[in-house]
Amino acid sequence: MLTTIKKRLINFKPRRFPFPSDRPQASVLIALTDHEDPEVILTKRASGLSSHGGEIAFPGGKYDETDPDLLFTALREAHEEVGLSPDQVDIVAPLGQVMSKHGLQVTPWVGIIPKSVELTANPGELDEVFSVPLSFFMADQRYATDEIRFKGKAVYVPAWEYEGHIIWGLTAYMLVELLNEGCGAGIPMKPRPEHKIRYFSNDSEDR
Repeated sequence: MLTTIKKRLINFKPRRFPFPSDRPQASVLIALTDHEDPEVILTKRASGLSSHGGEIAFPGGKYDETDPDLLFTALREAHEEVGLSPDQVDIVAPLGQVMSKHGLQVTPWVGIIPKSVELTANPGELDEVFSVPLSFFMADQRYATDEIRFKGKAVYVPAWEYEGHIIWGLTAYMLVELLNEGCGAGIPMKPRPEHKIRYFSNDSEDR
């Protein structure tokens, strides 16, 4: 499966916001283990956090002015949050940029990591780090289909329940793009409202 994901994503042209941007930036790492059935690394944000507390997310966070680019941001945050060393990540490609409900422009990066890697949740930021087989999402046995309002528009996004964790929202949207573009899953998903705005392009230019 990883060979297929690599081949498909190399030719994928992700949507990009124009550069430079006046909006705050963030980056996440969609880390896939090199199991025969790859597993995707997810985190449960600390319940006491003021933003997105208790939600399921990919390792990642806000761009810092000292970061040379957004890929560095994703790798730095993954190291800080789950102890994943950047040299253990084989970056495959970015996915399309999306905008969070708080106005952050988020860039997802797909990377492959060893199945033997040991990850530990940073207790100041996370309650838990766990993994889910991609085959679970490919089966699309969803918990629900959520209606999410964004800029006055409705977006319908799958939500999955895995071992008591509800995976939904922006995290679920990025997962669907990975499954569709990387694995040919064909999960129905309409473009997000920000993808229809004129300033969106297919340029791959980045910070």
